[in-house]
Amino acid sequence: MIPTLLWLNEAEVYRQALARAELADRLDIQLLRSDQQPSAAQLARTEILLARQVPPGVLAKMPRLRWIQALTVGVDNWVSRPDLRADIALSCARGTHRVQMPENILGALFHLTKPYAQATLDQRDCRWVRRVSVPLAGKTLGILGMGEIGRELAKKASALELRVIGTRRAAEPVPHVDRIYPPEATDEVLAQSDFVLLLLPLTPRTDRIMNAARFKAMRASAYLLNFGRGALIDDDDLVEAVRTKTIAGAVLDVYRTEPLPADHVFWVTEGITVLPHIGGLDVHRDEIVAAMFVDNMGRFLAGEPLAALVDRVRGY
Repeated sequence: MIPTLLWLNEAEVYRQALARAELADRLDIQLLRSDQQPSAAQLARTEILLARQVPPGVLAKMPRLRWIQALTVGVDNWVSRPDLRADIALSCARGTHRVQMPENILGALFHLTKPYAQATLDQRDCRWVRRVSVPLAGKTLGILGMGEIGRELAKKASALELRVIGTRRAAEPVPHVDRIYPPEATDEVLAQSDFVLLLLPLTPRTDRIMNAARFKAMRASAYLLNFGRGALIDDDDLVEAVRTKTIAGAVLDVYRTEPLPADHVFWVTEGITVLPHIGGLDVHRDEIVAAMFVDNMGRFLAGEPLAALVDRVRGY
């Protein structure tokens, strides 16, 4: 029986999923809340770890650890750890946000172009103000990082008659996408887009990819949407770009520091909408990730390659 540590507050959901798949009887499952610390014996024995994140230095105390299943798509916090040995397999929760993230991004696009937020404020004041919305049809959505979420979004956006373009390392065509550009042609995407959406992973190459020069490459009427990682943006450069009308504005869902500090300039910059990292939230999220974990557990026990295995070099 393989010692398996489920180190998260919702551990019971994952244990039950393993039991339903008839895999639990092959594992020695230990459940631990996120705010609890494993014993030295637990650390020494554990071979499989399911966790959102663990304290610094903990992995160095787990000599038998063979596989970590992360609970999130972004794994820069795992990959950057000095105690993550090369022999430990790391898999992410790629595919978790397939439904919720595209829907929330579309919600952001509607927020920017439809007057519902203003109408809600007008209702509060009992004011009758007719406002004209801006059509999405015919606009161009530029997606930097055309992965699974981007492809799903493109399918939904095309139904709204949006033109979709984007960047991707692999140059092959993507359904519902007008044209795919290599990362080196990012400025071409920026120049054509009415809405620029960031879905990139955080790597040394993408840190602050959106800076003053890139904002100048965008249209003055264009909006930036960040549902990727907070560090993709240079915060000061974005504030300056919005204040000087270099770009029209931004909708942000991720930040360098979360929760976003109360004194951060984003809160009070007109033209920037602050969302509290809700893009991928789903009432069934743990059940979705549990299904992925069960699938990967079956692969692990059968000696097969893991799904959503992280490439340490690329960082995702």
